Amino acid sequence: MALTETQENDKIEVTSRWNVGVRCATIIKKDGVELTRTFNRKTITPGDFKGGEGSDKDDWIETDISGEDADVQAIANAAWTTQVKADYKAFLIANKDATP
Repeated sequence: MALTETQENDKIEVTSRWNVGVRCATIIKKDGVELTRTFNRKTITPGDFKGGEGSDKDDWIETDISGEDADVQAIANAAWTTQVKADYKAFLIANKDATP
């Protein structure tokens, strides 16, 4: 009886022009037959403001996607054009006062 557990990105989608949603499936098999499949989701954005002590203003930091799987990187790089990044940054600035 051999149990195996694998993980795979089974859904990657771009929403709101800049959000990259990733659904990762964890698959458990017994002797090659799938027993269970569970999912985790995460959303990746092109960047964020990192303001804190010692910073004159909020600093824009682009999201480091080097630790993501190659398929996620490819989609994020294709979706996050210079214009999309600028639009996302403008969106955050416009909504900054609305967030707690």
